[in-house]
Amino acid sequence: MKINFNIKREIKITALLAVVFLLIAVSERKQGAIAVKNIVIKVENIEGNQFIDEGDVADLMQLGEENLKGASLESLNMKELEKRIRMNRFVKDAQLYSDLKGNLVVKAKLRRPIARLIRNDGPDGYIAEDGTVMPVSDKFTTRVVLISGSYIRGLLSLENLNKTKETKNLMAMLEMIREDDFWRAQIAQLDIDSKGRINILPQIGGQTIEFGVPDNLETKFKKMKIFYKEILPQKGWNTYKRVNLEYEGQIIAE
Repeated sequence: MKINFNIKREIKITALLAVVFLLIAVSERKQGAIAVKNIVIKVENIEGNQFIDEGDVADLMQLGEENLKGASLESLNMKELEKRIRMNRFVKDAQLYSDLKGNLVVKAKLRRPIARLIRNDGPDGYIAEDGTVMPVSDKFTTRVVLISGSYIRGLLSLENLNKTKETKNLMAMLEMIREDDFWRAQIAQLDIDSKGRINILPQIGGQTIEFGVPDNLETKFKKMKIFYKEILPQKGWNTYKRVNLEYEGQIIAE
């Protein structure tokens, strides 16, 4: 009797699962046949970062004369649409899905710039927090540390600064500036020569900080903080024109 009870129980569970799978399949088939009612676009990470908006994302999804609104959900290649949106350098990620109302929901997350590459002989660019090199936008500019000098021509040719050791070190330096309120307020510009040596131009004070290549970052930033917190308050902000941090255990100020 116990064996028969177990068999009947297993049959009931199997039948129930079959019904559930059938309902899911029918639901998915019906949903696929539904026409797109509206396109709902949500842009994340846009505060103070308005390089593209909902209209731009909608334009990125279009290809030729196709009309997404009114198309059947079944006919849409969601992965291809996501790929089109992600091809824009300002976009970090994109996800598409349909809701129960028949809307096509688009979520696009923007990259946030941490530095701007400036030059006189061509268009500028931005460096995003993930190292991606982005173009400038006619719609929006943001206040970030500036990077100038002959070195940036090579940076602008890269897709991402996290792909080489030298540019990874520069990214680490930019990250240290971004995470520290004092450095973010004090450092206006990094001027980098063809060999990767950096001169820091401050917001306040007329001195040039000779930082050298972006290595030994913690040590150099500690020395620079000593200069700003201990030396300048005693000697005056306009006393020195040149400060060198490259030599171990020394701060050379002239």
